Amino acid sequence: MRARLRALRALLALFCALALTGLALAQEFPQFGDELYRPRLRQPGKDVMWLPTPDAMVTHMLQAAKTTGDDVVYDLGAGDGRIPIAAARQFGAKAVGIEYDANLAALAQRSAERAGVGGKVTIIRGDIFTEDFSAASVVTLYLLPDLNQQLRPRLLRMKPGTRIVSHLWDMGEWEPDDTLHAGESESFLWIVPAEVAGRWTLSEERSRWEAVVEITQRFQRIGGKLTIRDATQPMSFHTPDNPPGVRTGSCASPW
Repeated sequence: MRARLRALRALLALFCALALTGLALAQEFPQFGDELYRPRLRQPGKDVMWLPTPDAMVTHMLQAAKTTGDDVVYDLGAGDGRIPIAAARQFGAKAVGIEYDANLAALAQRSAERAGVGGKVTIIRGDIFTEDFSAASVVTLYLLPDLNQQLRPRLLRMKPGTRIVSHLWDMGEWEPDDTLHAGESESFLWIVPAEVAGRWTLSEERSRWEAVVEITQRFQRIGGKLTIRDATQPMSFHTPDNPPGVRTGSCASPW
């Protein structure tokens, strides 16, 4: 009898240990997806493993980009679609996600339908390096530093004022216009600057004066010099608080 009781206690202890282990694993690896497909955290993909942006940071990123119903949001590497869905549901924007993994892309579209924003969200099964996202007014991404660097030339060619938000990784020498924090997460915001580098000559016939403006540019940092009547004044422009795409400054009179 005592042997049977000991065996029963051992079985109960084993059952409790297995239950606690299962609970711990469930907490460490929460379930995602639906009955048709459940992606695994850190599962490998074409360029990056799948690791979704925390929901709090998703909202913060879209708020920092001043997303509205007039925007078109493109999420590069859409995963399960949480950023496009949030852009449509919380901010009323039209949103497009580009996702290479066919199962994740299908899951993201189903999730958009279940969230009631299927009419505003489109998930493209494609490669972010070949798909066209030039129609975006807001671009979001959570990739890797080298992938951000590869995309940087295309991002800089986008319409001035386009807002770009990257979770965790920056753009190298292109300094962010703002840094965002939500809990332990960090993201970066850029506003695509207008191309203004060049040399201009201004003249006024009646007063017979001539001014030469030479502007240099490195990303959103603008400098140069103004020359009037053989007097030259350096100029420096960089004001992140200005409206998107606008950089202004001032220079002292050269007279």
